[in-house]
Amino acid sequence: MVLAISIGAVTVPVGEVWRIIWHRITGSGTVTDPAMDQIVWNFRTPRVVLAALVGAGLAIAGVVLQAVVANPLADPYVLGVSSGASLGAVLVITLTSGALGGLGVSSAAFVGAALAAALVFFLGQKQGRLAPTRLVLSGVAVGYLFLAATSYLQLQATPTELRTVMFWMLGSVAGAQWGQLPLVTTVVIATTVVLALFGRRLNALLVGDESATALGVDVHRLRAVLLALSSLVTGTVIAVAGGIGFVGLMIPHLVRLTTGADHRRLLPQAALVGAIYLVVVDLLARTVHRPNELPLGILTALFGAPFFLWLLRRNKSLDTA
Repeated sequence: MVLAISIGAVTVPVGEVWRIIWHRITGSGTVTDPAMDQIVWNFRTPRVVLAALVGAGLAIAGVVLQAVVANPLADPYVLGVSSGASLGAVLVITLTSGALGGLGVSSAAFVGAALAAALVFFLGQKQGRLAPTRLVLSGVAVGYLFLAATSYLQLQATPTELRTVMFWMLGSVAGAQWGQLPLVTTVVIATTVVLALFGRRLNALLVGDESATALGVDVHRLRAVLLALSSLVTGTVIAVAGGIGFVGLMIPHLVRLTTGADHRRLLPQAALVGAIYLVVVDLLARTVHRPNELPLGILTALFGAPFFLWLLRRNKSLDTA
């Protein structure tokens, strides 16, 4: 993260980065260059911290959803949460002057994500119980429904609005501000801690519903709680960073290759790796095509799709998943 703060259009020595951050946090020491202080503290640090939080949030949501729906190909977008967030954001961008009923883009995106999650939760039940297959199918259906509405709104947008919409839908942390971080930090850290406490019960889901029930796990209640938590963290990070794909799919598998499937270790390590990964991706997004900046979703897809194909060839068990 310090290296990511250091590198940019203006390179700031790592030692200077440490001095500025230490001065801002503790009040001790001095800052010799006000311009460097502005670059490091007001522009780059909140951006890098937000990238880390978003990467961690998407990674843990992917870990949980792959266990909840018993599908190794699941990720936070399989339940239509991303499509709901996109619809909310695009409504604000295209039909208003930046606010809809008092909601800004981020707030509207979160409301759309919550609405999509609620619909999937309702439709994914069979005889009052959440069914993994129905959850996936409901998520796909709701996602396409919201995507159709979003596409229609894009057709009505002006060229300027359309550029904003496309950049948001592909994801970016370019506009990160300190005011966004407290809520996102609280949600991501609290969700990670709570989900880690569910580690043993998540492990029980891996052996099947009947075996998990025999071990004393209330499978229906557990799925409902896990779905709510994963939707909360997904909706929160999408609302501030837009649509960023493949993180929730790739990172859990990448960590499993080294740490195994025990969720007590998998969840915190996936959060750490997801944070590092998106910080690196954001650094590349703002440096590989200077002075232009690439949306994060382009690079995560560029890296994620080959990894996904490699995973399919490597893991024969996915053929029958």
